[in-house]
Amino acid sequence: MSAAANAWKFPGGPLGKLTAAAEARVRELVPNRDGLEMSAAAAGPAPSFAAALGGGTVAVIAELKRRSPSMGSINEMLDVPARAAEYAAAGAAALSVLTEPSRFGGSLSDLRAARGAVLLPLLRKDFIVDRLQLLEARSAGASAVLLIARALSPERRRALAFEASALGLDVLLEVRDERELEHALRVDHAVIGINNRNLETLVMDDAVSARLLPLVPSDRFAVYESGVKNRHDIERAAALGADAVLVGSSLSAAA
Repeated sequence: MSAAANAWKFPGGPLGKLTAAAEARVRELVPNRDGLEMSAAAAGPAPSFAAALGGGTVAVIAELKRRSPSMGSINEMLDVPARAAEYAAAGAAALSVLTEPSRFGGSLSDLRAARGAVLLPLLRKDFIVDRLQLLEARSAGASAVLLIARALSPERRRALAFEASALGLDVLLEVRDERELEHALRVDHAVIGINNRNLETLVMDDAVSARLLPLVPSDRFAVYESGVKNRHDIERAAALGADAVLVGSSLSAAA
């Protein structure tokens, strides 16, 4: 296959719209660049996200999410501090906090509220496209950030992963095919996320994890993402070699 055929293209569908919206929000942050740099530099240390996944059993990353493009409204009245505390008490290894406002109903205030409620590592789950968002995450108490391979050119992906590490943030690098996984494994220390949902079409395909998880080396943490609802799903993820599962909608919707 030619290099041109493999060239990265800006994503389509919901992922493309969410990525473009993230870039627009970044432009609004530019005037406050110096303030964000100072806030991030002054932020205290955060617990390691990657280290929390190495307990020897399948770790649960419990998510706080009000809504999503695939499901619509999930829990609009979600009490972030209370739910974060419940997740921690129930044994979650880390929390994932949606901060994307337009389609997920999240905000940085949710991330700060979760940090004020628990000592667990926090993943900022958003459509990260720029260093300024990394500074926001660091300032708000995040331990890690999500980078979506399909949403970023390989060059920007590597640069953001490097800048995140320099800021003391772990990276969950999300992939959906062999080529993205190959590139992700070149990013030192990145936790590899395998997403069963195609964010351009919102279609679920469990075969993605079945195909890719066995390809993740044993010295890299791997997270099974999307569609986890019950013990059977977690056992399946474990059998495929996942170190952790990210559980979003089913936990956020639960009473």
